Amino acid sequence: MLKLYRLSDTEKSYWETWENNGEHTVHWGQLGTRGDFKHLTSSPDREATAVIQDEVHQKAREGFRPIESDHHFILLIEYPVEGMGTAQDIEKRHKLQARMNDTLGWTGLGHCDGGSIGSGTMEVCCFVVDFEIASRVIAQDLEGTEFRNFTRIYKEG
Repeated sequence: MLKLYRLSDTEKSYWETWENNGEHTVHWGQLGTRGDFKHLTSSPDREATAVIQDEVHQKAREGFRPIESDHHFILLIEYPVEGMGTAQDIEKRHKLQARMNDTLGWTGLGHCDGGSIGSGTMEVCCFVVDFEIASRVIAQDLEGTEFRNFTRIYKEG
């Protein structure tokens, strides 16, 4: 997977691509939105990877760059649990981790990196490129779901 960003005071855009079973997906948009996507497959005339490489070069000319993982924010979503938590709490955490991977991935914001449980709380850990936008998108995404009862969304460190 290749993720590129163009972040300024006036614009926050993403462009990414990945390959899955011979089909390439290109996904782009404004940070925090689901954006647009297209699927590419190779044809007798042209390899999909060559088309994507041309797009990567064009995006670089337009100012898109990768953001290294050590420049992502660590965002935590916290929930109350009794003591060390239950099997149901762990199941809920796993479902939320999958949901956050989907939500953050399709809005260009980042990904989920697991979680923890114990001592009265359960957390889901996410790496995001923009904390403010990500916390808004997450809060909206969780509204009205089984995950709405979080106590806080906060930045580690």
